[in-house]
Amino acid sequence: MFKNTPFEAAAKAMQDSAAKLNPAAAQEAVKAMQENLKAWGDMAQSQAKAAQAAVVESVESMKSVKAPQEAIESMKSSAEMTMAMAAKHLKEATALGVAQFQASIDALEKSHPAPEALANVGKTLKAAAASMETAVDAALKNSAAALAAVKKSSK
Repeated sequence: MFKNTPFEAAAKAMQDSAAKLNPAAAQEAVKAMQENLKAWGDMAQSQAKAAQAAVVESVESMKSVKAPQEAIESMKSSAEMTMAMAAKHLKEATALGVAQFQASIDALEKSHPAPEALANVGKTLKAAAASMETAVDAALKNSAAALAAVKKSSK
């Protein structure tokens, strides 16, 4: 007598699917994953280099400080540069994440046996991701505007 336990069900599904395994499709999926990881690695490396250069620039500017007011101005300048860089990096990471998410939706639709069934869901998910990216951009612009207003009022 066959009992359908979760383990047996999984084993049966794997056994049934083994014959349908397409090595080319599996290789294509791995290739896409490697490209995504490489894109994140490249972005992280470029952002780390930019952060390192900013720290070096801040340290160098502090070396030439002779008066307390110069130190304050140097720290303000460094903070502004750091905030701008953080906003840029957040925008880059958001754009990359959204692009990869949308590409994965396209790949899912392409490989699905009934892509028309996923079309509306895919459109909705892509629109939500684009909306999230727009919200991040708006938040960054609002933050920059608020920072500029504070900077103006402090003068």
